[in-house]
Amino acid sequence: MQERRFIESFNAAVEGFIYVLKTERNMRIHFLIAFLIILLGVYLNFNSMEIITLSITIILVLTAEMLNTSIELVVDIVKSEFHPIARVIKDVSAGAVLLTSINAAIVGYILFSKNIPFNIEVTSLRIKQSPWHITFISLILVFGLTILGKIFFHKGTPLRGGMPSGHAAMAFAIWAAIFFLTNNFIVVSLAFVMAFIIARHRVTYAIHNLWEVVVGSLLGILVTTLVFQLFR
Repeated sequence: MQERRFIESFNAAVEGFIYVLKTERNMRIHFLIAFLIILLGVYLNFNSMEIITLSITIILVLTAEMLNTSIELVVDIVKSEFHPIARVIKDVSAGAVLLTSINAAIVGYILFSKNIPFNIEVTSLRIKQSPWHITFISLILVFGLTILGKIFFHKGTPLRGGMPSGHAAMAFAIWAAIFFLTNNFIVVSLAFVMAFIIARHRVTYAIHNLWEVVVGSLLGILVTTLVFQLFR
């Protein structure tokens, strides 16, 4: 029972995140920029501390945008008519987003300035020699495209329901990465079986229909294959 409550609470939190993405234009812009910045950081071969710093900075901006939306909704409920204090509250919450965005710009400049201009050939060679970089890029792309798909079709969350199936996409993306990284037939086969079981589970419990699972599976395989073909 307690585990079920945890899952429901976690899913509700994800639905809140998706709601902000669907309804707030600024949140969609921030999310898209964050998505591209993380990919650029991986492409530039940032070390672990630089990636952590970049991730924390991005999370602060997205969190501030979500809190700003929450405050605006609460103010609109409490004060349906215009009130000067209500306007001040909204302005202050928007100011918090502005400060985190300025901080993100400063951090981004510090982190990226030493890598730009950069040698594309050298950087590409480093990525090709680092399998985890290629895998990480693949999973980020699959996850990002899954969320964009759910937003486009206005249905579901990354964890439950909607087009395409996020679980199937990530499961088969991991299988495809394993397929390219190892020649061990047993490991590849076991990974495929696990991915298939995860995809089948989504259909069996009516979380997704067959078409959503098939599209998710193909998305994971095709995107991962494309990334590995480009970098290997």
